[in-house]
Amino acid sequence: MKKHLLALLLTVALGAYGQNGKYDIAAYVWPAYHNEPRFQNEMNIFHDGKGEWEAVYKAKPKYEGHRQPRVPLWGYLDEASPKTQEKIIKTALKYGVNTFIFDWYWYEGRPFLESVLNDGFLKAKNNRKMKFYLMWANHTHTAYINPEEPDKNKIYWKGETSAEEFDRFTDHIIKDYFSRPNYYTIDGKPVFAIYEVGTFVNGMGGMENAKKALDRFRAKCVKAGLKGVHLQAILWGALPTTLSGVPGDKTETQDNTVKYLGFESLTNYQWCHFVPANQDYQSWGEQATAKYDDFSNSFSVPYFPHVSIDWDNNPRFPGTNPQPAVTGVTPEKFENFLRVAKDFVDKHPGQVPLVTINAWNEWAEGSYLEPDTHFKYGFLEAIKKVFKK
Repeated sequence: MKKHLLALLLTVALGAYGQNGKYDIAAYVWPAYHNEPRFQNEMNIFHDGKGEWEAVYKAKPKYEGHRQPRVPLWGYLDEASPKTQEKIIKTALKYGVNTFIFDWYWYEGRPFLESVLNDGFLKAKNNRKMKFYLMWANHTHTAYINPEEPDKNKIYWKGETSAEEFDRFTDHIIKDYFSRPNYYTIDGKPVFAIYEVGTFVNGMGGMENAKKALDRFRAKCVKAGLKGVHLQAILWGALPTTLSGVPGDKTETQDNTVKYLGFESLTNYQWCHFVPANQDYQSWGEQATAKYDDFSNSFSVPYFPHVSIDWDNNPRFPGTNPQPAVTGVTPEKFENFLRVAKDFVDKHPGQVPLVTINAWNEWAEGSYLEPDTHFKYGFLEAIKKVFKK
């Protein structure tokens, strides 16, 4: 009986404080660095068979001092390989990253870019040492990632999903992911983030239908033996506003949407979503982290602080015109912004100590923790200095 109680207390402690002693450091994973059949068969891109690595190693500098191409210190590894994921997991844990947030996609009745998770991460021998959860990246998939297509507005798949499709793929998520012992939970409920809440609502046909769909999702989770599902909204312009519901009050706020649909927390995906990227990293980060308190005070649910590493998506735009990019990025500056996030967490002891990072491997957008030939392990060292004791 005592052993059972001790095990239960240990499980609760790990769920509340993460595997690195106190903080849950969660890095987004862009699962495109492998041979995805839909790239060639439906988008007609990345014929080298290495996924978006092709855009990364073909990138060219567009002005003096432009740090392109970004070169991975480990080489152009197949991230859908269990061996690769074993190396990634071991390295991430060593430096204090204990959770991965996988960008997860579903278009036209089937998944997209799921192999890194299914064939790589979940088959890695050490995968249970790393927590993970899903962010449904439900945006319309355009030619944004196609370096050869000048019309970036060209649409491959629409982001809106019908209620029937939502019900179908949430069955898959509950069965194949939520049931795993290393799926990240808050208050015992598996976390599921939604990137574009507005797109979800539009696909459902409005707020009322969206609420019904999420209620069905929660009920299915309970029926499967779970405590429910912890819905997390990505906070940016794609989180819509609704009327307050108070007679005579026409105030529209994003918090109304959060409360009506039953989201339980918020975080960001990338600083460029709310602070322009064409500036020095120091000013960019200062403006972004200055919004933490406003984000927290404007909502009725917890806000988990976010830190971005960089922004330079020029590999996706190989023409001569430079895209807006952050300059002056260093691991030391990143470390300082991590300390701001840590201070925010420490000032909210009643919340789960979660910090999200963009990203583990957004190479084509310039924002990654994976070591490159320029800074080596500098950004990972920054996380270790701040969070891993």
